[in-house]
Amino acid sequence: MALSEQYLEDDIHPIDIVEHLAADHDWDFDRIGDDQIAMAVEGQWRTYSLTLAWAGHDETLRLVCTFEIEPPEDKLPLLYELVNAMNDQCWAGAFTYWADQKLMVYRYGLVLSGNQVACPEQIDTMISAAVLSAERYYPAIQLMVWGNRSPRDAMQVAIAEAYGRA
Repeated sequence: MALSEQYLEDDIHPIDIVEHLAADHDWDFDRIGDDQIAMAVEGQWRTYSLTLAWAGHDETLRLVCTFEIEPPEDKLPLLYELVNAMNDQCWAGAFTYWADQKLMVYRYGLVLSGNQVACPEQIDTMISAAVLSAERYYPAIQLMVWGNRSPRDAMQVAIAEAYGRA
């Protein structure tokens, strides 16, 4: 049975769908409010924090996937170079580093303008893509920051797509 067959209502709130998906996958989650949910998704390398929020004013479902990283100050220029190389390979979503919070962040926005409704498969794919992208580039980040590899050398680890399921 397809995920969308579980939802018979036409106007189900996107965060309600995320909550059902989190429960189905047995992820830890906290419904922060009507329009926001936070969850923890276990990957191969670490547990990722995901927050999804519905922004009604611009009809966008926003996803933020984060993990902590505390690179030495002198590695920041190289980290930003690596993030640019990572983003060159990402077609949906993008990475950034939030230095103040010491977080690597993958962001994606699903625009649902004109009263479009997201289906569960879209949202599940969105979450899976975020986790798989983080999994794919995590080793490269570690090699560059702690293994003293250049961004170019570190990216060789991330050339192949990550396999598995979030």
